[in-house]
Amino acid sequence: MGSRSPAYKRVLLKVSGEVLKGERKYGIDPKATSEIAKQIKEVADLGISIGVVIGGGNIFRGISASAKGMERVSADYMGMLATVVNALALQDALEKEGLPTRVMTAIRIEQVAEPYIRRRALRHLEKGRAVIFAGGTGNPYFTTDSAAALRAIEMQAAVLLKGTKVDGIYTADPHQDKEATKYKSLSYIDFLKEGIKVMDSTAVSLCMENNLPIIVFNLNHKGDLKRIVMGEGIGTKVDHQRKGE
Repeated sequence: MGSRSPAYKRVLLKVSGEVLKGERKYGIDPKATSEIAKQIKEVADLGISIGVVIGGGNIFRGISASAKGMERVSADYMGMLATVVNALALQDALEKEGLPTRVMTAIRIEQVAEPYIRRRALRHLEKGRAVIFAGGTGNPYFTTDSAAALRAIEMQAAVLLKGTKVDGIYTADPHQDKEATKYKSLSYIDFLKEGIKVMDSTAVSLCMENNLPIIVFNLNHKGDLKRIVMGEGIGTKVDHQRKGE
């Protein structure tokens, strides 16, 4: 693998807040965050430019709070702020690994992060810095999955990598159905038709319209992020190809 060239020169990694909490019920697990940072640094060391969109579900999930009676817009803004907390934690972990990192947020908080400006973000990537995009899209009613698809397209990424706690997309929830089988590949249309919940339909539709492939994989499997960028068939790939098992 050492003699091969990476399959992608620029990637956008979506990290769910759930991954940052590790084995905890909520909050940020420094050990889990450090392990993610090590994997990102490993990819950056290959000369690949990497952007990260981070979720906030380990701290606060806007749609869940809304379902319990909180006004949706306020709940969503609280969720956006949670992503900023996670972004700062991941930035700290990445810089401890020796990777220069910038946090850019769609919500203006100049004391802790740069405001998101597309050209400035591209410049950071060109200079070899990792860029963490926080605050979602800056708008309520849009998930961080949609923010990941949007930022990937804006940053001219070759692929959107969705890091979860499951090693791909299955025919059913593998934690509840032992008979569930994993898809090696899946088309955008099949993803949308089957109502798969791994990523929201707005994000998938945006990727489909812009021909941006998605790879869903388990970020907790050490080394899988590097294997993917080197072209190995890890996880489930979503693109215009027909589905396969």
